[in-house]
Amino acid sequence: MITVENEWLKVEIESHGAEVRKVKHKKNGLDYMWTGDNKYWGRVSPVLFPIVGRLKDDQYQIHDQTYKMSQHGFLRDVEFHILEQTATNAAFMFESAGRFSEVYPYEFKAIIRYMLKGDSLIVHWEIVNENEKEMHFAIGAHPAFKIPLLENETIEDYQLHFTPAVGKNVIEYELQNSLLKEKGSVNEIGTLPLTNSLFACDALVYSNIDKITLVSKKSSHGVEVLFEDFPFVGIWSKYIPEDDSIAPFVCIEPWYGVADTYDTTGNFSEKFGNNKLEPGNTFHAEYLIRFK
Repeated sequence: MITVENEWLKVEIESHGAEVRKVKHKKNGLDYMWTGDNKYWGRVSPVLFPIVGRLKDDQYQIHDQTYKMSQHGFLRDVEFHILEQTATNAAFMFESAGRFSEVYPYEFKAIIRYMLKGDSLIVHWEIVNENEKEMHFAIGAHPAFKIPLLENETIEDYQLHFTPAVGKNVIEYELQNSLLKEKGSVNEIGTLPLTNSLFACDALVYSNIDKITLVSKKSSHGVEVLFEDFPFVGIWSKYIPEDDSIAPFVCIEPWYGVADTYDTTGNFSEKFGNNKLEPGNTFHAEYLIRFK
């Protein structure tokens, strides 16, 4: 486990998946991340790559060849090595080196950087195309934040505040059998109270959102996730239908990519939401989490 800290935060990061496992706020004593309890969901903040969500029939085609891949891809399950480390920053790197050619026909290098700034954690991704051809991929975050944060609170004390991108229409999507379907434009989006049935139909998915704040009405504690220029964001908690409840966490997930649509052709180079990277080029993206 790698630890970075400053006067505000102490962050623990596991080299397996380069995954943040714990964030402790030194000034208020609160732990903000989900514990990773397998009873609900055994992960805490996996990085999704080279797909986000699920493929139709768990397969896709590139250059007339069919490949199988399970939900969210494989990067969350690989061992990264430490590229750089200081007291407040850490960078992890993984190189494909032919190990995934049976499921993904591209060679790449992935670098994930974590940087502390005051009460915030900055996450920066770099994906390097190490092929002599154009590379197609998606990448996404999946951090799970513990709620409630205080013993005298309930999940219903929390709400989501949305900040739309300026000058853009917010588009809402729904997941049906894990596949994406557009619902249409949202005229007004501001505050969404958390309820047990909110995630009964899987994750909420939007485009053209710049920031989401998850905060308690009782204490003003919570998190602020800032992800300007990200094309999509997902919000999810595990729904338990037996008692109409949700797990004690909420994920706020900035994405460069989404699940397959119902009408997908299966051609990965045409996949909705995918990214294209020229040979030798590097893709960069960055988001910030503020712990309040």
